[in-house]
Amino acid sequence: MKRLWKSRDNRPLQQSLTLDFLLFNLMLLFLVLGVYLFISLDVTHIFGEKRIADPELKADANAYLSSPGEGIESERLLQSGGWLEVLDADRKVIKVVGEKKDLVTQYANEDLFKGLENREDQAYYYSLAAFLGDGSERWLLLKIPREAIEISINSGPLVSYLNHPLSFYVLLAVGLVLLLIFVYSYWVARRIRKPLRIITLGLKQMIEGNYNTRISLYAEKEFAQIGETFNYMADVIEKTTEEKRLVEESKQRLIVDLSHDLKTPITSIQGYAQALYEGRGGDEERQKRFLSYIYNKSSQVTRLIQNMLELLKMDSPDFVLHLKQRELGEFLRELMADMYGEIEQKQFVLHFHIPDEGVYARYDPELLSSVVHNLLSNALIYNPPGTRLRVEVIPLEQHIIIEIADTGIGIPQELWSTIFDPFVRGDQARTGSGGTGLGLSIAMKNTEKMGGTLHLERRDPESTVFTIQIQK
Repeated sequence: MKRLWKSRDNRPLQQSLTLDFLLFNLMLLFLVLGVYLFISLDVTHIFGEKRIADPELKADANAYLSSPGEGIESERLLQSGGWLEVLDADRKVIKVVGEKKDLVTQYANEDLFKGLENREDQAYYYSLAAFLGDGSERWLLLKIPREAIEISINSGPLVSYLNHPLSFYVLLAVGLVLLLIFVYSYWVARRIRKPLRIITLGLKQMIEGNYNTRISLYAEKEFAQIGETFNYMADVIEKTTEEKRLVEESKQRLIVDLSHDLKTPITSIQGYAQALYEGRGGDEERQKRFLSYIYNKSSQVTRLIQNMLELLKMDSPDFVLHLKQRELGEFLRELMADMYGEIEQKQFVLHFHIPDEGVYARYDPELLSSVVHNLLSNALIYNPPGTRLRVEVIPLEQHIIIEIADTGIGIPQELWSTIFDPFVRGDQARTGSGGTGLGLSIAMKNTEKMGGTLHLERRDPESTVFTIQIQK
């Protein structure tokens, strides 16, 4: 219970307020008891002087005539320190009931009458009664210590004993109760306002664009849940904002790189075309060479535009994915047959490994064809003649692996982290020769569209190993 009052973390608000209300009632109870004790102490001296120690004690000797020393009444008398004395006709003590506290053995009439006056300076209270009906003159004298019995009983109400007017105590009690209610209300309101203030400040920071804002709430369960939801929302917004920023930067870089890659071949085309137009082509052989440059550069521009369209098509909402389980071996054989002419022209040594039995995988023929074609084209563009080229299919339990590897010049290690970004080339130079810098980016997007992965590795003696993994 002690820990429950100290910590409010992960405690329901209803339970917390209930416990606070119980605490408030406990405080109110202590307040009432305090006021009661204050009033009691205020009149203690009055009660100490006016009341009988035992309210049931009888101070009249007549009450004991029937059986002195016997019965409950006599017990109360003896417990309060009093005693009974039986006197004969000469006022001589002939019998004592209880413990006699004085040395008087016989009373003179004058002393007896004086004691019966019960003055304030007397040590004992006196009461005298005569035994009647037994034919002898005897008396029963009762003595009680003065501090055990009130001499004069005040019949006035309690307010007559108070040191202050009754309205003073009423106003004091009401004032303390109102003060307690105010303190309790302020305390509860502050406990609720504090987490709300933290949440409000956090929302204000988010509105101002500080998406890295996080809040920490040490409060009841409901507030803690709000804090966790706020932090989750902030994480999503921050991540989305960062992704949007990266996309915008990528688009800007894409536009700049595209402008550069288009400007170079177009400038060359314009230069050769102008030379031919102005008749600076020279002999027929030189003119043919200029026309060949124009054709090659225009083909490069065409490839770049086609690759850009293919890259943008992947992000289009109208793109339709034809993904289903198909036989993979024959598909790759046809694809390699179409490219064998280029491979042979570049004098590459091809090692093609496909299992004899049927291999099935889930893929889109158009997308997978683009992936394989781009990887093979990069190998043909950047590597020298005589390079060994390996294309192998490796069936696994859950996936199919397609490896396209070569023993060529390889890709610099510093480009591995960005090699699948648009307009990144293995030669690092943005020259007019080589590919468009979009092939690997297109291959990565196409593979991911099919639910697969594309990785770059290096295994001796192969300097470049691209691993395509697709589902069965």
